[in-house]
Amino acid sequence: MAPAVHRVVVLAIGEVVGYDMQIPPQIFTEARRDGLPLYDVRICGVDDRPVRCGSGYTAVLDHGPEALDDADTVIIPGTRVDGPRTNGTLPGDLAAALDRIPPNARIMSICTGAFVLGAAGLLDGRPATTHWAHAERFRALYPSVRLDENVLFVDDGDVLTSAGLAAGVDLCLHVVRNDHGSEVANTAARYCVVPPWRDGGQSQFIDRPLTHTADGSTAATRAWALEHLGEPLDLATLAAHARMSLRTFSRRFRDETGLPPHTWLTRQRVLHARHLLESTDLPVDRVAAECGLGTAASLRQHLNAAIGVSPLAYRRTFSSRRPASR
Repeated sequence: MAPAVHRVVVLAIGEVVGYDMQIPPQIFTEARRDGLPLYDVRICGVDDRPVRCGSGYTAVLDHGPEALDDADTVIIPGTRVDGPRTNGTLPGDLAAALDRIPPNARIMSICTGAFVLGAAGLLDGRPATTHWAHAERFRALYPSVRLDENVLFVDDGDVLTSAGLAAGVDLCLHVVRNDHGSEVANTAARYCVVPPWRDGGQSQFIDRPLTHTADGSTAATRAWALEHLGEPLDLATLAAHARMSLRTFSRRFRDETGLPPHTWLTRQRVLHARHLLESTDLPVDRVAAECGLGTAASLRQHLNAAIGVSPLAYRRTFSSRRPASR
């Protein structure tokens, strides 16, 4: 039986950031299971007119705002529209388009699309992010939003926001991963020739001076760690592999990834555990050992903290293989 197709509608608001507008169709269209599409992606405007893009061209869209009426997910790409970006208000046509979104739809923004969600009151009291270069302006316009410009995206359940530009790729892959599992997301990422998961946060891209040293990068040690997740990997072991002092390694690691080593390592272990739960019949305690989380109880705790489900519940949801016993 063919899976239910989830309708994604991208609301392009002129002057739209063309790069942002094209991310969701590219990622979600490549999300398939057994060759069948899992998403129906459409791009619409606030009216039936062509939409001006910020890169020297105008897009003629196949759909008007009526496409929003039966959307399961609505995505607002980056935009330079007046109102949300200037004084915190919504133009009438944009407000009317947003009113068409079904109340149970998931809503996402890419980059400065968060300004539209802020102006609509959809982020009041919520955590959110946007492009780091616009964070100060965003805070001034929407002080009730709990803005964090240091992350690549924020998942607050039914409302999700991403940081600048390419972080929209990270958010869309995150949504595919949560909807259909890491195998589907990884396949889509491979086709698009992008990493299925980027480490760290937006803070690593903020324009700020760094201390230039001859100590080199931690990239080789991170790659080595991914091949040895099942082994004990404390800070001293990682620093020794990188041939750095503990202090230098920790500083350089955070500069390059936006995360402290322990947080990064735990995240990689949870991701590997999810992959093993989906793609193997290994018992949960063996999965925990293979990914370096120790025991089934520890894996359960970390998986619950990351995505709110137990290992067996995750396997039942995302694995195409037979459920394994504990």
